[in-house]
Amino acid sequence: MKMTTEEAFVKTLQRHGIQHAFGIIGSAMMPISDIFPKAGITFWDCAHEGSGGFMADGYTRATGKMSMMIAQNGPGITNFVTAVKTAYWNHTPLLLVTPQAANKTIGQGGFQEMEQMNLFADCVAYQEEVRDPSRIAETLNRVIIQAKRASAPAQINVPRDFWTQVIDIEIPEIVEFERPNGGEEAIAKAAELLSSAKFPVILNGAGVVLAKGGIEASKVLAEKLDAPVCVGYQHNDAFPGNHPLFAGPLGYNGSKAGMELISKADVVLCLGTRLNPFSTLPGYGIDYWPQDAKIIQVDINPDRIGLTKKVTVGIVGDAAKVAKSLTEKLADTAGDTDRDARKAMIAQTKSAWAQELTSMNEEQDDPGTTWNERARAAKPDWMSPRMAWRAIQQALPVEAIISSDIGNNCAIGNAYPAFNEGRKYLAPGLFGPCGYGLPAIVGAKIGQPDVPVVGFAGDGAFGIAVNELTAIGRGEWPAVTQIVFRNYQWGAEKRNSTLWFEDNFVGTELDEEVSYAGIAKACGLEGVVARTQEELTAALAKAIEDQMKHGKTTLIEAMINQELGEPFRRDAMKKPVAVAGIDPADMREQTV
Repeated sequence: MKMTTEEAFVKTLQRHGIQHAFGIIGSAMMPISDIFPKAGITFWDCAHEGSGGFMADGYTRATGKMSMMIAQNGPGITNFVTAVKTAYWNHTPLLLVTPQAANKTIGQGGFQEMEQMNLFADCVAYQEEVRDPSRIAETLNRVIIQAKRASAPAQINVPRDFWTQVIDIEIPEIVEFERPNGGEEAIAKAAELLSSAKFPVILNGAGVVLAKGGIEASKVLAEKLDAPVCVGYQHNDAFPGNHPLFAGPLGYNGSKAGMELISKADVVLCLGTRLNPFSTLPGYGIDYWPQDAKIIQVDINPDRIGLTKKVTVGIVGDAAKVAKSLTEKLADTAGDTDRDARKAMIAQTKSAWAQELTSMNEEQDDPGTTWNERARAAKPDWMSPRMAWRAIQQALPVEAIISSDIGNNCAIGNAYPAFNEGRKYLAPGLFGPCGYGLPAIVGAKIGQPDVPVVGFAGDGAFGIAVNELTAIGRGEWPAVTQIVFRNYQWGAEKRNSTLWFEDNFVGTELDEEVSYAGIAKACGLEGVVARTQEELTAALAKAIEDQMKHGKTTLIEAMINQELGEPFRRDAMKKPVAVAGIDPADMREQTV
């Protein structure tokens, strides 16, 4: 049938059920955005495209439904790069629409021209450019399907002079696909290893959250074996936190109980995880990865299997399907060896860690350094980061969705949140962008309006997203709650400076005259300052009530001392040695 190219584009979006688009309005995409309202597509015009991309990531991770990023060609599109790469490592299926400069001017260095395909080549799982107006629906359909198959962003590049053309076209059908359930031989061998294991441990990753029924399938398998279940870094929602077999997150500032238990494993089932290095780095001085254990790795992407750890059995498949198959193939006696002793050890190890975590108030200094001691002395009445996290736990609803930014104080909190279902914990992932916490939780709230949401960010990272306060207060935007840990420093970088650069703080200090709560008020939102644990618990409880019952967005500045947690990467840093030396006298004046 005859239609315009923009009608074909939007009809294809409708067929795939894509209802939300995030970005900033631009002339290159106005022919399609003009018909969004009629199509049932909401365009969320944020303050910066990068934040719009994080909103799309948050929406899709909280709902499991695809969303779309779109903006003006050139500078609008380049602002999406960080968000798209973040979504790639978060395994988030998103549609990236990049309107392109007109065909007749490409290569002339025209207004807002950019080579947008090369720009995103390393950030998406699939990309394609529309070659002819009549192929616009075909191309879009294929890009969306590829994003779903790869569980990652995919890009369609559209020259802007292809809009407003009349074409004769048929909207393509959606080709459904079934996720692989693992090879028979691999499943059989893995089931044999698990059946004979004396101390089996399961490590759940993002794939368990993304797979339909993945958490439940892993729970059934864990209960059959009475195996403790750890989760990967920033995947605290990959197993129910109230389950007696849940051992907590591995990796940076994770669960010491999980680390101690997995260190005893003779067989580890790595379910739905690419075993990223950050999830297996030593923590609390424990090098816990079991070097002699048999490793079974399950991942939907065969390229990830065996990439970071030596693997005994590799299984390419959907985490839920593989877990079900393994449960069916287990021997009747699977898990029986030392079952009661293992269950007792799990409970005892978890209890000891819970008590230790509750008693942890202070961050430790490395030998030869004194920054944390000095920070406590400088502000003796201020909350420490861990005191703030315990105060937050008192008021955070169990059903809440939370987001976390990158940074020292958010990372200190990695061991604290636990969840009883998936799609509850939105962290920036292994690309590690600052400015993720606020926009991600806004996207989550758009997708789950009846669920309380709380975002977390350090004050350095929050400064990158603070401009979104100018956008999210409008009537059509949902209410959220955002906590900013306020200590006036870039904490992770400052900890590096204390350890390896003799307190030479270059670029680590923030402006103490800035009030984020004041900025929130200036934007028509609620702004609150909390200085004690009691004030923080009360402020969060009220903010969530205002969010859910009165439609109010609240920003809480949690004032904390300048204690600093573990460095992110002890393995990546070392103390520099001066050889030639640097002399300020060597600097010459520039001539005009």
